[in-house]
Amino acid sequence: MTLDWAVLAHGIVGREDLPIPRQWFGVATTIVLVASFVGLAALWPQPRLEDRPDRRLFGVPRIVEALCGAIGVAVFGLLVYAGLEGTQSVPANIVPTSVHVVFWVGIPVLSLLFGDVFRAFNPWRAVGRAGGWLAGKVAGGRLPEPLPYPDRLGWWPAVAGIAAYGWLENVSTQRDDPSTLAILALAYAAIQLVGMSLYGVESWSRRGDGFGVYFRLFAALSPLHWRDRALSVRRPLSGVTGLRPDPGLVALVVVAIGVTTFDGFKEGPVWTDVARNLNDAWTGLGLSAGSATRISYTLGLVLVLLLVFVLYRLGVAGMRSIDRDRSPTELQRAFAHSLVPIALAYVVAHYFSLLAYQGQAMAYLVSDPLGRGSDVFGTADQTIDYGVVSANGIWYVQVGSLVIGHVAALVLAHDRALVFYRDPKNATGSQYWMLAVMVTFTVLGLYLLSAGND
Repeated sequence: MTLDWAVLAHGIVGREDLPIPRQWFGVATTIVLVASFVGLAALWPQPRLEDRPDRRLFGVPRIVEALCGAIGVAVFGLLVYAGLEGTQSVPANIVPTSVHVVFWVGIPVLSLLFGDVFRAFNPWRAVGRAGGWLAGKVAGGRLPEPLPYPDRLGWWPAVAGIAAYGWLENVSTQRDDPSTLAILALAYAAIQLVGMSLYGVESWSRRGDGFGVYFRLFAALSPLHWRDRALSVRRPLSGVTGLRPDPGLVALVVVAIGVTTFDGFKEGPVWTDVARNLNDAWTGLGLSAGSATRISYTLGLVLVLLLVFVLYRLGVAGMRSIDRDRSPTELQRAFAHSLVPIALAYVVAHYFSLLAYQGQAMAYLVSDPLGRGSDVFGTADQTIDYGVVSANGIWYVQVGSLVIGHVAALVLAHDRALVFYRDPKNATGSQYWMLAVMVTFTVLGLYLLSAGND
């Protein structure tokens, strides 16, 4: 049951003979994007996503919401206990797989399919709501009103949370250590509870909870929408057009794309050579090998984030050729939502093999979460079936997700341009540079998938 995380997390995992050369996938996807752009210009003359009417399907009793929150708290408590008290062997402890596979990769996929499911099970939100209710009862309803959420904070607390996880995943040597993950989970939950106590549970959860915000980005692409204990249906993609253009929004989507981009880039030969040279330079200055590696990888992560921002900024610069009265900041925030499908596409493309294979490990890990030889559910002898999907099948899923994600990004950008510029001709003209940005992101994604296998 020991697993080589690095192999399954990156690249295309032992690609077999593809029916066409690998480079032609890049040509084909570029053709698809250009054809989609032309089709949008000809067949999409009016905005269709900005007006987001929901059709209510059914309501959910309050007790169900409370039960989901209790389940979330129980699972959180179990994982923290397993991380602190269970075996520190990474393959045998349930915590690393739960955090890096089920939580980080599985929930975004579930959010796309079923809406914002994490919100119902969010353990720190559940504790915050329960604590507020209990405090209100004790105080006889005389609790002071929470502080208004500062506009200047915007999305920045969420950006900090996702960036911190990106650093843990890509830089820290303790990223898979069960006890470290448990302690960090407690620290993160404590920060969330402080934020909720200051600004209110819902106000903080909407913009301050990094993971809650991150998963809600992808849930906004879903046709299913949970609100006020009711499930509604809406047009796919339309939910993401409602993102508040507050400070930090651009940084949020850039980080969402960038942390996954660097995770793929650091497995390729280019970064291997660069990191070796950087490490030699740092150690030559007297730093230890471990410190040199952390500095090099931190620098690489920052540079990749800057690269993603620069690519997006180029697209915004092209849009200004249509209307110079629009400021770069206004355009950046207004079109930032169009990058959300790309962020999800990168997650699916990069981590699909990890989810398909290592996700199966949960069958035996739940029976023996502490790694002490128990068999609670009778599944401790289960093994991972590597034949559940072929290497070529993984490659097609990865390429398909990249294409669909970037086409969806084009749709969102085109729809927003119709709102901004009114004239369909000007709207189309404003998106030529964005098309180039989308093609660049697609080619970059294909390169990252392939480089990990070279």
